Amino acid sequence: TNLSDLFQAPILKKETNPKAHICRHLSQEARGCTHLVLWLDCDREGENICFEVIECTGFHASDSRRIYRARFSSVTEKDILKAMNSLAEPNRDEALSVDARQEIDLKVGVAFTRFQTSYFNGKYGNLDARVISYGPCQTPTLGFCVDRYLQITMFKPEKFWMLHPYIMYKGYELKLEWERSRLFDADVAAMFRNRIIEDGIMKVVRVSEKLESKARPSGLNTVNLLKVASSALGFGPQLTMQLAERLYTQGFISYPRTESTAYPSSFDFKGTLGALVHNPVFGAYAQKFLTESYNKPRAGTDAGDHPPITPMRSASEDSLGNDAWKLYQYICQHFLGTLSPDCKYRRIKVEFESGGEQFQCVGQLATVKGFTSIMPWLAISEKNLPEFAVGEKIEISKVELDEGNTSPPDYLSESELISLMEKHGIGTDASISVHINNICERNYVQVQAGRRLAPTPLGISLIRGYQCIDSDLCLPDIRSFIEHQITLVAKGQADHSMVVQHVLEQFRRKFSYFVKQIDNMDALFEAQFSPLSDSGRLLSKCGKCLRYMKYISTQPARLYCGTCEEVYYVPQKGTVKLYKELTCPLDNFELLLCSMPGPEGKSFPLCPYCFNCPPFEGIDTFFGAPKTGDSTKLGKGVGMPCFLCPHTTCPHSVIAQGVCACPECSGTLVLDSVSAPKWRLYCNMCNCLVSLPEGAHRISTTQDKCPECDSTIIEVDFNKKTTPLKDGATLHKGCILCDELLHSLVEMKHGRSFSRHGRRGRGRGRGRGRGRGSTKQQDPKMSFRDF
Repeated sequence: TNLSDLFQAPILKKETNPKAHICRHLSQEARGCTHLVLWLDCDREGENICFEVIECTGFHASDSRRIYRARFSSVTEKDILKAMNSLAEPNRDEALSVDARQEIDLKVGVAFTRFQTSYFNGKYGNLDARVISYGPCQTPTLGFCVDRYLQITMFKPEKFWMLHPYIMYKGYELKLEWERSRLFDADVAAMFRNRIIEDGIMKVVRVSEKLESKARPSGLNTVNLLKVASSALGFGPQLTMQLAERLYTQGFISYPRTESTAYPSSFDFKGTLGALVHNPVFGAYAQKFLTESYNKPRAGTDAGDHPPITPMRSASEDSLGNDAWKLYQYICQHFLGTLSPDCKYRRIKVEFESGGEQFQCVGQLATVKGFTSIMPWLAISEKNLPEFAVGEKIEISKVELDEGNTSPPDYLSESELISLMEKHGIGTDASISVHINNICERNYVQVQAGRRLAPTPLGISLIRGYQCIDSDLCLPDIRSFIEHQITLVAKGQADHSMVVQHVLEQFRRKFSYFVKQIDNMDALFEAQFSPLSDSGRLLSKCGKCLRYMKYISTQPARLYCGTCEEVYYVPQKGTVKLYKELTCPLDNFELLLCSMPGPEGKSFPLCPYCFNCPPFEGIDTFFGAPKTGDSTKLGKGVGMPCFLCPHTTCPHSVIAQGVCACPECSGTLVLDSVSAPKWRLYCNMCNCLVSLPEGAHRISTTQDKCPECDSTIIEVDFNKKTTPLKDGATLHKGCILCDELLHSLVEMKHGRSFSRHGRRGRGRGRGRGRGRGSTKQQDPKMSFRDF
């Protein structure tokens, strides 16, 4: 497809998991019903799913059929009854705003991603990335990380000097802070030090005391939860949301996706406190509020979506597990903290003078611990000072001149990144965690100690490339504009199709310019990465030029012919090596042997050319294809190995190596010819695995067919010491389904047992029946006769 055409391409929605048959199930359940009540999550994404459900059920509001929307924030009895008693209508504008965002992100992301991936993976060998993606949210997120990296690399440290006099007073040794803080001239700093030493006396010039307070937190929203979980608990945003959603669906907390920090006026604080009274950790604290009183929470921000995140019922660490408990514990502590008094403390500041320079020391003492009793990590650091009188003169015990260097900022932490994303409107409370996870998974950044995000050479090159071509592509401004337009759609103040059309046209023009200027980004990649010709190791011969191709193991794994300048992708998991220098009879490429990981992983030959350019039509499912979606579409690591090839004379094809039909699917059980001494059959379409007689010298297929079931006859050459044949014979031919001896030596590893009855032919390519048979439990040996 011409990539520019993608911006006008129609959108097709499919079930995420077609095998689950959710749409069919909803349609069947809706038959004969006159009322549809939608209990989906109460945010924009949930509203969008409401209309998907309406479409699946075929429920269209009329005089006889009614559609209602239940709005709730937790799955407690009280909230459910309240929602049922105040049913509303689904909001189509909010649903359309989600459609708008999805369409914009999909079309823009696919166009840029396809172009970048094909352009750079075809030129460089050590990118270590299968997909070089672009996203209107993902890329500005990466941009924040690279901006911080550039600040670090461009930082030039400077030396500075700090003056610290010490005094001994009433048993306290106090280190005084200089009013000038620090100087960047060593000689001047030394001069001040000498003046202080010459004076030798520190005079008290002022003592001030002030009562200050530290405000209790307002309600907990999603963004603050993600920040605390990353900085204090060490949980990434993706894990945090998974844990929070699990706690919500189990009824332990309220809905975890909210932008509000203000409690609604109708919020039932006593009910929530009552749910915690019997908790072994927080029960006493909650009971104190019920017995005495609790403080009215601080006024926060009401975003009009859901109340802040709060606990809904009591839980223990044993019932939740370690990680979920830590998150639940923080949510409880935060909720109780919002109802606690402010932390109040006394701040004493003593100011001194010596040699014409001003110094000070500060002491703090808590008078009311308030919310820090339940959130101790936010407590003030207390420091006692002796009582000073103005005019007192105290001898200086020593004077230190400390030398230091200015230091660059650290890499962005996840918590800091989330704050920047929130500030610039990048993503929503539901998607922030996804964008951060994406840049980690795509190898654009790496998570270091303290959950700090260090950009990789690939991430840096991408952002610098965007900055060279069109800085709008990686700046947050353009995304903020899109989010503003989408919010107008959600409020019914802007037309959905007009917004989508306008934004896509802007990006289409940017894409056209980007393609023309790609050489600017390529220059950065050229300086950072090795070309394909310099990458990898020599492995196999190309069938076109008969010269050796290089195997590049970094993602995506592939072969590169420097003479033909062609790239051939191979399976993305497992190891690849030359297969006995055998060649494909169709194209003369040397065959490779791919061994999948694990003790029971498949080993199979493949031709690099046939794998990428299948010469036969009618292949239903390619190896490596995703289980959902189009399984006949080629891609990186998706193709036709020899076990799917229907070539009639090639000794490695499914025709030559196929033995019988798979009991689990429409595939064929194929002999793994390199599995000795643990000989086995594997299915060329699913994970079904069958063990053959172990320890045999050789097992091979023959050209003969079983007269009873049409399976391929195999020939087994047993070990002389362990042969089960009479008179020490070692050679035996038979059908694994019908031969009594082979039947007794065959063992099913994966999949259900099967027999010759209801199973004919070799499955794929033969079209000889697909009977499933019984689901009766079998012993580990396949009971062919008694099935």
